[in-house]
Amino acid sequence: MSAGEPAAPRAAAFFDLDRTVIARSSTVAFSRPLYSGGLLTRAGLLRSAYAHAAHRALGADDEQVRRVQAALVPLVAGWEVERVREVVADALRTAVEPFVHEEAVQLVAEHRAAGRDVIVVSASSEDLVGPVAALLGADRSVATSLEVVDGRYTGRVGTWVQGPEKARAVRRLAAQEGYDLAASYAYSDSATDLPMLEAVGHPHAVNPDRALRRTARERGWPVLAFERPVPLLPRPAPLAVGAVGAVGVGAATAGAVWAARRRGRRG
Repeated sequence: MSAGEPAAPRAAAFFDLDRTVIARSSTVAFSRPLYSGGLLTRAGLLRSAYAHAAHRALGADDEQVRRVQAALVPLVAGWEVERVREVVADALRTAVEPFVHEEAVQLVAEHRAAGRDVIVVSASSEDLVGPVAALLGADRSVATSLEVVDGRYTGRVGTWVQGPEKARAVRRLAAQEGYDLAASYAYSDSATDLPMLEAVGHPHAVNPDRALRRTARERGWPVLAFERPVPLLPRPAPLAVGAVGAVGVGAATAGAVWAARRRGRRG
């Protein structure tokens, strides 16, 4: 670029997490480890499974998502935040890694190679979303915050990052970081994320529900099929299993792992 040419607009890629980047709900993915770690009760485990099964059966809309969240958030009242973070870090390999879509890993690598920031935007709790975003190599995450007092969750929500609030969060971040939203990308599976998709110049529907598929077809948006899981973390020596440092390694090598697997299939 010559000195007289304007700088290219700074852009970003915004990814929904549940059933977009990973093939399941992150809350469900971590429910079993939280139960095994002595935090979630058996009744809470069953309530979590039931709430998400009902959500899948009844379809996604803002009200249904709110009902699921309202049923689950009180379960965390009294939990120590640091203990939750320990369980999540230890469970990344077994609870999340097998369900990460290879196609999402590819897109993250491509956006980063193009100089775009990658942001995971999710209605799930930040303490679940943040480590998964780091695993993927995302630059940051924006997720629902839970109220904390004296190092423990109160069972109340700080800010829901869901539906229209996702779009507001994207716009706030764009204003803060100088992103040109017209040059930015967004990916989601759900019609509840229409406000976020509409906020950018390049919206994409990923494994969309019926409502989002219909909207994407009407508006000419790309519809992507994410199907293949990919391991992101190198297999460690026994003493390194569960090490927090593995998250950083996974974040740094996610794109390289995907590329190596692709080369292997082509060879």
